[in-house]
Amino acid sequence: MSPAPGSKRYGHDGITVEAAVTADPELIAAIVRLVPQLSSSARVPTAYEIEGIVESQATTLFVARDAGQQIVGALTLAVFRAPTGVRAWIEDVVVDGAARGAGVGSALVEAAVDEARRAEARTVDLTSRGDRAEANHLYQRLGFEQRETNVYRLSLEPSLA
Repeated sequence: MSPAPGSKRYGHDGITVEAAVTADPELIAAIVRLVPQLSSSARVPTAYEIEGIVESQATTLFVARDAGQQIVGALTLAVFRAPTGVRAWIEDVVVDGAARGAGVGSALVEAAVDEARRAEARTVDLTSRGDRAEANHLYQRLGFEQRETNVYRLSLEPSLA
């Protein structure tokens, strides 16, 4: 299987990154496999929800494929207009445990940043837990700077208690 039209080679070792254009069974299976590696508390999205992400004009779901064309990572980029300009936000960067250290995370982030540039975003933001040392090092190596800011969260999900 060859890379999808419009996919671009990022990183090394044959890694390609492409924007998902359809929520086909391969993509759904990959997301079902990858989400628990990202968060043990997150609910795995349904096929319908994955389709909504892929079809949304505000988000781009990038997938990384290895040399064998297997999906080994994913990232979601949200681009939106605010009064101060176009902004971009990277969410849910996940690389399969077996593929870590092979440049997959770098390839995904580079693809997202390229897309944010094309959208004329002023900034690209992301968050990463402090205990994710390798991910934090990656983001800094790619030029992201840690900001002096407060991040607040209001959980809108019903309590499991």
